Amino acid sequence: MKSIILYSSLTGNTKSVAEAIASVMPEGTPCVPVKEAPENLVDYDTVFVGFWVDRGTANKEAAKLIETLTNPNIVFFATLGMYADSDHARESIDKASELLHNKESLVDGFVCQGKIDPKVIEMMYKMFPPGSAHGQSPERDALHKAAETHPDEQDFANAKEFTKSVLAKLQA
Repeated sequence: MKSIILYSSLTGNTKSVAEAIASVMPEGTPCVPVKEAPENLVDYDTVFVGFWVDRGTANKEAAKLIETLTNPNIVFFATLGMYADSDHARESIDKASELLHNKESLVDGFVCQGKIDPKVIEMMYKMFPPGSAHGQSPERDALHKAAETHPDEQDFANAKEFTKSVLAKLQA
């Protein structure tokens, strides 16, 4: 089984998760930014694609790549400012899977909370009124504060366990 890990990272969150995933992959598995992806990915049985969640799906750079994939096994991993076990997190993987030519090729998806670029928070607070879903509120401020510490060592351990389970599933 020939695999590659591709990731798009704005603040370094997704890159860090990609590196954790790479640490439990077979030696020599490439782990590169989406913008450095080989032109021809058809030789890979499995493509891990990491992205930061933007507007409820993969960010534009990763989305463009996902739309081109025809590999038999696709694995998503994502970072977002929300809690990893939130509906928004699960829905983000689902929405990204809609970009695939063959939705059945999605083996699994992993989501990890990540810190949010302070400029994005500032922009959101200017765009949305206080109390709205993305506007400033005590709950939103607490979420952003909690996200500052992620991804953390537990997140990396979870990413590694997720990867081991995916590899076991693919080898079964």
